[in-house]
Amino acid sequence: MSRVFRSPVGVSAAALLAAVLLLAVFAPVLWADRAATIDTTQILQGQSAQHWAGTDSLGRDIFFRVLVATRLSVQLAIMATAVGVLIGLLLGAAPLLIGARAGRWVTAAVNIAVAFPGLLLALFFAVIFGVGMRGAVLAIGFAVAPSFARLTHTLVSTVADRDYVHAARIAGVGRLRVLARHVLPNVGEPLVVNATVAAGGALLAFAGLSFLGLGVQAPQYDWGRLLGEGLNGIYVHPLAALAPGIAVVVAGLAFSLFGEAAARAIGLRTVLSREPAATSQPEPAQPMSAADVVLAVERLRISFGPVSPVRDVGFTVGRGESVGIVGESGSGKSLTALAIAQLIEEPGRVSADRIEFLGQDLRSAKEHRRLLGLSLAMVFQDPMTSLNPTHRVGRQLAEVAEQHQGLGRAQALARAVDRLRAVHLTEPERRARQYPHELSGGMRQRAMIGMGLMGSPALIIADEPTTALDVTVQAQVLALLQEIRASDGVALMLISHDISVVRQVCDRVLVMYAGRIVEDLRTADLAAARHPYTRALLAAVPDLDTDRGKPLTVIPGRAADPAQLPPGCAFAPRCPLADSACVASDPPLAVDPGGHRVACWHADREVSR
Repeated sequence: MSRVFRSPVGVSAAALLAAVLLLAVFAPVLWADRAATIDTTQILQGQSAQHWAGTDSLGRDIFFRVLVATRLSVQLAIMATAVGVLIGLLLGAAPLLIGARAGRWVTAAVNIAVAFPGLLLALFFAVIFGVGMRGAVLAIGFAVAPSFARLTHTLVSTVADRDYVHAARIAGVGRLRVLARHVLPNVGEPLVVNATVAAGGALLAFAGLSFLGLGVQAPQYDWGRLLGEGLNGIYVHPLAALAPGIAVVVAGLAFSLFGEAAARAIGLRTVLSREPAATSQPEPAQPMSAADVVLAVERLRISFGPVSPVRDVGFTVGRGESVGIVGESGSGKSLTALAIAQLIEEPGRVSADRIEFLGQDLRSAKEHRRLLGLSLAMVFQDPMTSLNPTHRVGRQLAEVAEQHQGLGRAQALARAVDRLRAVHLTEPERRARQYPHELSGGMRQRAMIGMGLMGSPALIIADEPTTALDVTVQAQVLALLQEIRASDGVALMLISHDISVVRQVCDRVLVMYAGRIVEDLRTADLAAARHPYTRALLAAVPDLDTDRGKPLTVIPGRAADPAQLPPGCAFAPRCPLADSACVASDPPLAVDPGGHRVACWHADREVSR
């Protein structure tokens, strides 16, 4: 905001606004008596050395009445703006607070209201709320709210899907606290600027209502009422009407120009289907002892209208097991993880025969938010967006302990420092006091892992946690995840498009294509992969023996579009083994006695060279 004072317009607007506010504070104290003095010998006098703007019908000095009216005029405008801002915040953030489905109706109503002129809305609400200051404050507040709600909705929607918001939700933070702590601080500057501009408009609107007799009532007075009283004699004593009119214009410009200057200074920046074929079979979860199962998923389906980017996925993760999910972009890897963490919202729909975490049914998110916050950790792809840039790292970690473990502020912060030390961050006390932008990418990723360790996680879901890191830091982060898994018996679900990374870290690999698991095998058996897609992924990874004189191996064609899946096997258009059987029906995910699952009509058949 200091940039406001670097431009002539900003300095002038700030000085003018300061003068208006000072006048609002001190004018009634200094000149209230002179403004209220009745002199029947000076009724309706024109301007003079004694009365600069003349007198009214009771001989009172209009100039001093205009000065004294500054307080009530500005006060009422600020109150109306506050009402409008509060209502606008709630309406604009409705999709985040009450869910996308109900939020769409609120947003639609806001869009309709924005189409009407603000003064027309103010007059409409003034009739509803009645004549007087209270009714006028509510009327103007409700009239201001739609435009502020539209801006809030736009800004909030750009932040609501950031990783640090998802992390807060996984930690069990309530929707209202997520909005207040993690969303609004990142969009606060443009909202404050818009509120300042709206205050100028509210001041003009309030003067208009008082002028029409719907606002301030006698014996109190504001600029609008003074303007109405002086209008009758405007041709005889023009200053009686011009003085309050000039005051309205000057004060309105002060608010509006300051808001516009602030907007230019900060640049208004913001922390800005097809159904499966009839022959397709559901994928059963791999058998495992019930006591050892941390996560069990059966027939998981995610739909966005008619499109289903995840189709009948089933798998289990055992205690202390490391499972990798690989596949090209758009294969459904991350959506599967988000569904498990209960982070899919409208218009997305999640259905499953079974989603159990530590024996608890996760299909009712509200009942098990605390379980997810303490026992499930999620590490997102981009460490820069994984932490809220407006809060210190230690406070963000401490929030988990405050929410779920009932620790006090000091105890929670001490726990956060301990967890930063556990993930091998140097000088953890100092790092806890720093903001995310002061840490390197690897440090931020370690801090996110530390956030997951604030509770006692039984499962860590790492969604491409090393993509944004260089190879050295990538190795360190993967080693840290392995260390946590080995020392605490934590299960790990690692999502990656790089099968070589999964090969280094995981015990088992789930290969996804077009929203389905097409192969499930042990990492040790990758060399003997049976599905053509898995073999193609392995062949596309260069190694030290790769002939640099030849083109790199690629998978021909393009990944299947979930909205336009081909008939039969989705991989058939790119598969060298495809025949009429592949086009006719989608192969089921068959399991052999060793637990190896593969969905292919021609598994084990070699590709001809």
